[in-house]
Amino acid sequence: MNRLFPLILIALGLLAFATIMLVILPAAQIRSIAPPAGLKPYSATEQRGRDHYVSLGCVYCHSQQPRLPEQAPDSARGWGRPSTAADYVYDRPHLLGTMRTGPDLLNVGARLSSRSWHLTHLYQPRAVEPASLMPSYPFLFEVKPKADADEVEIRLPPEYAPNDGVVVATPAALDLVAYLKSLDRTYPVAHPELRDNGFDGDDGLGESHQ
Repeated sequence: MNRLFPLILIALGLLAFATIMLVILPAAQIRSIAPPAGLKPYSATEQRGRDHYVSLGCVYCHSQQPRLPEQAPDSARGWGRPSTAADYVYDRPHLLGTMRTGPDLLNVGARLSSRSWHLTHLYQPRAVEPASLMPSYPFLFEVKPKADADEVEIRLPPEYAPNDGVVVATPAALDLVAYLKSLDRTYPVAHPELRDNGFDGDDGLGESHQ
């Protein structure tokens, strides 16, 4: 019983130390970070798409944190420069992710800029990436006899197209794609560690898929 009180004090001290080092100090550092000049707040459409990204659980298979070369060959994979804290100034909640069943998406808007490609990929990933493990999201689309003038029709290979009618994107699908296209962190950075490693902005991610 005499040892219980010191053990409790030690446990509380360790908890307080961990809270200060892992929560309070990082929060204070991040709060003072200014948005980079090339980073814009999400539009209302992009924010709705981000909400769909969260609700669909995309973060369970995709990260949004390219890493330094000594940690992973992310730059060689075409995922862009390593991310910095300033890249996430407007992100609430943060969607860093830990799993990479699919590729990192922090710069997917730079390397895959076609809305048509993203819509087809969401409807049926195997239509554009035959070996893809990603689930399809047909509930984000409608099959109609004909697309209206203000609707977006999805381009599909014959084997994935419906027998009758056409596939059109719902507003949720369009919002989600708008968010994915907004993921572009290829602007120059002032982080000294990244500049020392040769990263200063656009790393050739401007690939477009029509």
